[in-house]
Amino acid sequence: MSHGPLSGIARISGSKSRRLSSYDRSGGNADFIDIAPGETATIADISGAGIITHLWMTIASPDQMIRRNLVIRMFWDGQEHASVESPIGDFFGQGWGLKYNFASMPLAAAPKNGNALVCYFPMPFSKGARIEIENQGPEAVRSFYFYVDFEEYTMISEENLGRFHASYRQELTTPESYPENDVEAEWEILAPYAKNPSDENNYVWCECEGEGHFVGVNMYIGNPGPIWYGEGDDMFLVDGEPWPGSVHGTGTEDYFNMSWCPDEHYQHPYFGAARVPGVENDSPRFGWIGRTHCYRFHLEDPIRFKKSLRASIEHGHANSLCLEIASVAYWYQTLPSKPLPPLPSPADRLPRPETRVQEIHRWRDEWRKSKGGGPLWGNEKA
Repeated sequence: MSHGPLSGIARISGSKSRRLSSYDRSGGNADFIDIAPGETATIADISGAGIITHLWMTIASPDQMIRRNLVIRMFWDGQEHASVESPIGDFFGQGWGLKYNFASMPLAAAPKNGNALVCYFPMPFSKGARIEIENQGPEAVRSFYFYVDFEEYTMISEENLGRFHASYRQELTTPESYPENDVEAEWEILAPYAKNPSDENNYVWCECEGEGHFVGVNMYIGNPGPIWYGEGDDMFLVDGEPWPGSVHGTGTEDYFNMSWCPDEHYQHPYFGAARVPGVENDSPRFGWIGRTHCYRFHLEDPIRFKKSLRASIEHGHANSLCLEIASVAYWYQTLPSKPLPPLPSPADRLPRPETRVQEIHRWRDEWRKSKGGGPLWGNEKA
């Protein structure tokens, strides 16, 4: 049996096609809603059984951080706590509150200039579904347009359909091995590499309890220094198994299906780098300083679990780097699911500024002072 993206398109279904949207009920062209600061808008409240098949949204607001300040939540089958909770930009594939184009099979940020937010993850439910949008920012959303397309069933006949989940996390990572010493493994710029026989200090994408499968992650990496941010092994501990687990990787770029410290755009339907430093702006580029968005979707190779899953990645080999990381992990699982981690406050979600030329020059000046001053070029080691 085929399992490709078009494998089910010929199947005749007894379902009914339905759409919820922001169309103007008067027949006019004001096809949007507004969302005041502090307000939560319910854009879908569906009874019975069905599968959400498509989401499209676009936003107009004077708030420059609206993609971090607007929060999307989804609830399935009457469960009181959300199965999906994330800043809206990060969920659809835009980090740091920015707008930029992003193309993948299940998620996209489409023209004009990444303003159209699109999702094709199927989202089944048997006793109802609710989607909320909360404005946690200081400015009103003056125009919020949306489509929620779904198939309505008298009952969900397909067995073992997990419920869609997505969780936003962020962390300013602390170097757990000294010194900050990462790039390609053979360089070992400041000291020999440390060992890390554990996932204890990793950056955690998600921790799930129940039965289901992990289907991917958007990962947004803010790097304050010029050194390569990768070499962090991905680690999936399934059903409470000890380290190293049954699904263990070899490095950041390897997990994202790339290689050799990539620093270029590449957007495959299942994986890639949607944003890399120095490409979307006019700032000078110094190594890997800046903001990188990597993504990987396990649409053909989901990571399955029966009881639990802990999915994580090192921040640099042996967790050696200070990085500002944010992520949205996506998975399906049975209900009830445990509550998602609390969402950081809007103030805490503000991204740190990118390193500028001025900071780099100050670093050089401090290095020269540490060497006694004089006509030092910068590559002297003594």
